[in-house]
Amino acid sequence: MLICDHINEDFHHLEVSYLAMFQRLLPGLSFEPYYACNGHLPNTVHDHEAYLCTGSRHSVYDEAVWIERLSLFVKAIHDQQKKFVGICFGHQMIAHALGGRVEKSAGGWCVGVHRFEAVSHEPWMDPVESGHNLLMLCQDQVMELPENSRVLSTSEHCKTGMFLTGDHMLGIQAHPEFSKEYNQAVFTSRKERIGEKKVDQACESLEIPLHDQVISSWIHNFIQG
Repeated sequence: MLICDHINEDFHHLEVSYLAMFQRLLPGLSFEPYYACNGHLPNTVHDHEAYLCTGSRHSVYDEAVWIERLSLFVKAIHDQQKKFVGICFGHQMIAHALGGRVEKSAGGWCVGVHRFEAVSHEPWMDPVESGHNLLMLCQDQVMELPENSRVLSTSEHCKTGMFLTGDHMLGIQAHPEFSKEYNQAVFTSRKERIGEKKVDQACESLEIPLHDQVISSWIHNFIQG
């Protein structure tokens, strides 16, 4: 697991780490954590058969040494056709590292529960679910896909909700690993930046059931297939 941020201490009563979140979302998978945000990466891409890259408060286009090193590592994963799953920042990193384009959405922040519709189907997307509700917490989005990529799901406010590069690089913009409580705590703490109206709408959306377990099954199938 390539971990790209630390949980703010203000939210430790809800979540302690990204590692714990993904262990809950993906039981049965064994993770070795590397804190990429602290400059820690595996020695080579051959150290593991599959990689998962987490979200982050940072942007993939920020000028930081650790982000540049991570970008090169993700490019190497792609070149060796290792399985890779990117969540939010990790999703955007696929595009950034492989020649796509990431920037702030003209629509501003996406927060709370959003409805995504599948526009393409892969064999590992089992159980079949044409529509899925997932938690969002992002301002950046993938605006241009890298070569040999295709969109798998989309929403009104996020056109590239999920995409696949080749058959081995999977990007998911949403946060299936988040709990509703954690998602709400973070976006309400940013009310001045996000806007009161949008935060109020996001709070109301939390009544909508999630399909995080569907995404869990898809990630399992993708990695193990």
